[in-house]
Amino acid sequence: MITHDDKKSEDSLLTDDLKTQVMRSWSFRTMAVSIMFALVFGSAGGVVATIYASRIPAFQKYVHPNDPSAPAQPQVKQSIILNEESATTEVVKKASPAVVSIVVSKDLSKIPGYGRNPYENDFFFPFYQQPQQAPSEPNIQQVGAGTGFFITSDGLILTNKHVVADEQASYTVITSDGVSFDAKVLARDPVNDLAIVKVETKNVPKLELADSANLQIGQRVIAIGNSLGQYQNTVTTGVISGIGRSITAGGGGSSEQLEGVIQTDAAINPGNSGGPLLGVTGQVVGINTAIDRQGQLVGFAIPANDAAKAVASFQKNGKITRPVLGIRYVLITPSLAKQENLAKDYGALIIRGQDVAIVPGSPAEKAGLKENDIILQVNDTKIDSKNSLTKVLKSFNAGDIIFLTVYSNGKEKKLSVTLGESS
Repeated sequence: MITHDDKKSEDSLLTDDLKTQVMRSWSFRTMAVSIMFALVFGSAGGVVATIYASRIPAFQKYVHPNDPSAPAQPQVKQSIILNEESATTEVVKKASPAVVSIVVSKDLSKIPGYGRNPYENDFFFPFYQQPQQAPSEPNIQQVGAGTGFFITSDGLILTNKHVVADEQASYTVITSDGVSFDAKVLARDPVNDLAIVKVETKNVPKLELADSANLQIGQRVIAIGNSLGQYQNTVTTGVISGIGRSITAGGGGSSEQLEGVIQTDAAINPGNSGGPLLGVTGQVVGINTAIDRQGQLVGFAIPANDAAKAVASFQKNGKITRPVLGIRYVLITPSLAKQENLAKDYGALIIRGQDVAIVPGSPAEKAGLKENDIILQVNDTKIDSKNSLTKVLKSFNAGDIIFLTVYSNGKEKKLSVTLGESS
């Protein structure tokens, strides 16, 4: 017989069993809902991850394994190489029609000492024929070759001064498509290796001068020129190897100091003089001017900003003018100051050499500068190895008034100078 207490226990068991069923039912529902949410959000996350990964080149081959347009990782490297090559070829394609060869011709029978090459030791490497004896009749021969490029569509050409230095020679310009023009030299830069030549033509392609103030060492460049005087529009590539170099360059029996020039390892061969040194944008960053015969792939180019100033001067005045102070100087370095027991270890020491220290009648003489004076500053710019006097004066024009800080006879003093004109 079941007692009350036993009956109560049975009811409790039934209740517990019902609770268990309810709990199991709730657990199944919770699990079902959880699985449903997991599937929904898991799918959404997969879609988002797939979209994101598809934008990363390294994962595209896994996201789109059968898509031929999705490049694998090695193809990305190949694409970069191809882009560099295509950029260079595109620059050459656009620039070459504006690059010209300049042929120098002369009646050799009228040259004193004909039969000997007076330019055989030129730093600039010009090309000259070396006939053995003087003929008895006129003998017009090519005696030199160089390069230039159009800077205006009506035929103005920029080149090196040493390419067209001979006032007794005649000059012929040959375009990239073989058309020849008689050329006239309109201007020669009095202090830099630049010149402007003109041919009668219209609507020719031209090159733009870049701002060369922010060039970087290692920047890729392209040189185009009349290599060896016979391989027209030869292309070489390289990088900018140095900036702000100072060199003494010779050509045509003379030499000149060139400051602030660009050094490059792009091969500049004989005949390249006057040709463009181009950046990857296709603009001219420099004008190729010289090579060092003692090195390999050591070439130099005049910065485009110097050329732009010369062109602007010509277009304004009909000639290239430069500001002149009228002194001969040597740049003081700490080692020179120690060696010569100088009072200052920087500045421009006015000193005589083969020429006088102060040019008679020059702005320097009028301002009261004397031999052995040291110019310490021009306006607020200190004269040192980074800012030579020649470099600083390039930023001024003839007629400008400048203020000099000068060390003279043991004292510093201020002088004002009105710059003269060299043309």
